[in-house]
Amino acid sequence: MENPPANPLPETYQKHLDKLDNAPLGPWTDTYFRNTMRIIEQKGDAHVRYAYFMRCPARYCPRLALDFLIDTLGKELVSQHITIEEVFTEGEWVGAGDPMLFISGSFRLLVMFETQILQMLGPACVAADNAYNMCKALPQTSFIAMEARHCVGNDMVSLMNYGASVGSSWAQKDHNAQGFIGNATEATSHFFGNTRGLGTMPHALVGYAGSTVHAAEMFQETFPGQPLTVLVDYFGKEYTDALEVCKRFSNLAQEGKLSLRIDTTRGRYCEGLDRASSYAVLEHTCLDAIRSYRNEKELDHLVGTGVSAASIWKMRLMLNQAGFPKVRIVVSGGFDLFKCQCFALAHVPIDAIGTGSYLPEQWSKTHATADIIAYNNQPRVKIGREYLVKAYETYKKTCNSPSVT
Repeated sequence: MENPPANPLPETYQKHLDKLDNAPLGPWTDTYFRNTMRIIEQKGDAHVRYAYFMRCPARYCPRLALDFLIDTLGKELVSQHITIEEVFTEGEWVGAGDPMLFISGSFRLLVMFETQILQMLGPACVAADNAYNMCKALPQTSFIAMEARHCVGNDMVSLMNYGASVGSSWAQKDHNAQGFIGNATEATSHFFGNTRGLGTMPHALVGYAGSTVHAAEMFQETFPGQPLTVLVDYFGKEYTDALEVCKRFSNLAQEGKLSLRIDTTRGRYCEGLDRASSYAVLEHTCLDAIRSYRNEKELDHLVGTGVSAASIWKMRLMLNQAGFPKVRIVVSGGFDLFKCQCFALAHVPIDAIGTGSYLPEQWSKTHATADIIAYNNQPRVKIGREYLVKAYETYKKTCNSPSVT
């Protein structure tokens, strides 16, 4: 059944709306939307239907955007004057141009929210798709979201962590992946079912301590009883320092409570390696990775500088031979989808990856779009977007009980 024309807004809400226009919403809304709102106030309200869609394939992540709409207006006002119809389930893959949701109701109310809803919708959808594909590429590896330092403010951190958690959940369901087990900041740890962030030490602490072992000792003394992850690349002695740490904390190593993190810069090889010796490592551990045709970009991740597949295989072999098979290996350093796929080629034995590289690489791909497709239940949309009207008609025919928030 079609929605009725918009009910007049009760006078009791007017002060509330004026406050929104002056404080948390108006100054951040595009001016032409504010102008439109003023015209509507003069000429009369209308019932409109918005269609929201992405210009690139992504995964549907609406929750922060919809929560903002509902929390800002209040549940009572939304329930009386706005209808939200979700075409997809949270986390489902959405094709480019496919309407993800329809929001109908008072034009006076909805016109002021277009800017913020689009800001909160697109980036999270792309981050979710990136996270999903990374987890799919390395299903036996746990991921830790470490993007906060690369974000533009705390709102972006929330959007990215939300997206990562949604993409991860679907990878766990579709591919039995370990997925994202947590993130770096406490404020957004709830997206991953945690109460605090994950992580132990940065390079700065190792430099402060003066040695890798001493940094581990300082951490253990300050946080006794916690599992220990030690960064071992500060002094360029990844393998030497790794063994020293394992010997110093042999009890933790034998109990599986010690992890070694490698974050070697792309400006050098890990300790003792070069191109030739890196090839030799993979010839011994995963011959198919290099005997098949590989382009230069793939070879950079397999046998190049920084945290390469060969460098991690060498670490695993060394730890096993030294009697530390339970010591876990954590890596970081540019682990985007492509690098994860390269490591999958070599079956690299990684226990966890700390990464912020699921962030959208091309921001233009995060641009969500909204178009009004009906005014007072009369279909009308700008030329070139007629398919959105047909998509809504198809949606209404095929869904017996639409998802209405």
